[in-house]
Amino acid sequence: QVQLVESGGGLVQAGGSRRLSCAASRDILKIDVMAWYRQAPGEERKLVAAITSGESTNYADSVKGRFTISRDTAKNTVYLQMNSLKPEDTAVYYCNAFVFTHAYWGQGTQVTVSS
Repeated sequence: QVQLVESGGGLVQAGGSRRLSCAASRDILKIDVMAWYRQAPGEERKLVAAITSGESTNYADSVKGRFTISRDTAKNTVYLQMNSLKPEDTAVYYCNAFVFTHAYWGQGTQVTVSS
């Protein structure tokens, strides 16, 4: 079992920045992949960024160069630094942990980007 708690969402103006945090209940070095997904109203949940236990990263094309995923292993926390935010980044952002064959989700945090 992995519990995930997201924080950092809120309202931000276009062009601004925001950092999301995801605190895990276990050692993230033993989690195969940790990722951020987002879901906008009426749309499917989509991958935003991922980081493996070996610290390889992957990003959706729409956020490359603007978002950065990172981790603090001492705090068992993964971050998503979001810069140059656009109104189309508005969504509920979910933290995800994939361990072997199991996927765990946080409760989500709303990010709203105003134009």
